[in-house]
Amino acid sequence: MKPAGRVGSAVATLDGIVLLNQLDELASTARTPAGGVTRLAWSAEDRAARALISKWAAGAGLTTRSDAVANLIAELPGTVPGLAPLVMGSHLDTVVDAGPLDGAYGTVAAFAIVATLAAAGERLRHPVRAVAWANEEGVVAPPFTGSRAAAGLTVDMGALGPDGRRLSDRLAEEGGVLLPVTSAAWGPVAGYLELHIEQGPVLDRSGARVGVVSGITGARRGWARFEGHANHAGTTPMHLRADALVAAAHTVLAVQRLATAGPVAVATAGAIEAHPGNANVIAGRSAVSVDIRSLDGSALTEAWARLSQEVDDIGAQTATRATLSEVSCSAPVPTDARLRGAIADAAGRLGLATTELASGAGHDAQCLGALGPISMIFVPSIGGLSHHPDEATAPDDLVAGAEVLLGALRLADERLDR
Repeated sequence: MKPAGRVGSAVATLDGIVLLNQLDELASTARTPAGGVTRLAWSAEDRAARALISKWAAGAGLTTRSDAVANLIAELPGTVPGLAPLVMGSHLDTVVDAGPLDGAYGTVAAFAIVATLAAAGERLRHPVRAVAWANEEGVVAPPFTGSRAAAGLTVDMGALGPDGRRLSDRLAEEGGVLLPVTSAAWGPVAGYLELHIEQGPVLDRSGARVGVVSGITGARRGWARFEGHANHAGTTPMHLRADALVAAAHTVLAVQRLATAGPVAVATAGAIEAHPGNANVIAGRSAVSVDIRSLDGSALTEAWARLSQEVDDIGAQTATRATLSEVSCSAPVPTDARLRGAIADAAGRLGLATTELASGAGHDAQCLGALGPISMIFVPSIGGLSHHPDEATAPDDLVAGAEVLLGALRLADERLDR
């Protein structure tokens, strides 16, 4: 273990009341009539949120900068030349009518910690960087734009949003001048820590105050499509039908079996389409969305192959033409044992019970894995609720999670030499 190498007359202490007030103020800038928060990437509400974060950082003497995709970054220099930065962050964008914490919590905490260190004059061995990632949710463009750009991964600048606008046009409008997306790429990082609400029920039910994330599950997503024959519902005998909606119904159950009977952890058919969609017409075409997730990459491969065979069989049984097409695929990303240890030790020093769990949701952390070791800290979501106006976490847990993040940052600074 290396000495901390901190300088400064005081050890920084996070002000929990300020953190909670900042979260409330941030949420108030994008409230919806339903009581939720809507802050789509690169929207006026998103720009206002970044301006507010920048104002808070400036109050501690920090300067923020924005890159080619509108990632917002603040950095505090380290005391040892040549060390890569320790990075904390999350995202500010939301889904429509979201809650106030998904992404925003980890972002506000990261900037609050850097501001707290700066105000106290405390410096770590490594540079410390806070970042608000652009477009994690993927509502208006493919997700993880900011973290993919920083990691040097491909960003599809021609991707169309639901309004028909290209990503390149959005970014040109955002900054006035369209900068090369490659200019947002970073070098290696010493480590990346992301604080987040769990978005699930495990911590809330277990009683543990802190979740130490073991890894981020991989996901394969796509569509099963069936083409049959639309025909009259009253005059076509059952044995002469090529019913695409019946095929879709069988597929919904086949997707569910991928998890209930193995090999993956969860599998979801979340959307179904039928054409022409009339009550008195046999469906001639249908489509079922597929989302399968696992921490085991080989299990994902096996599940997709199994589903492909099932879709073919369902097509044969229902006299429909069947296809299974993949839309996206992300590999599982394990977290770093040293960072997991730093999180657990930081929580233990605060007397907080921990449990280890996987993240079933995707996060910017999985992209940062291309640059260095990563880990995540979860705090309980009341009722396991997220992406909903009633999303909430107890104030004490929000403050505790941020204190664990600060403690883990210090321990990572001691233990990592990159």
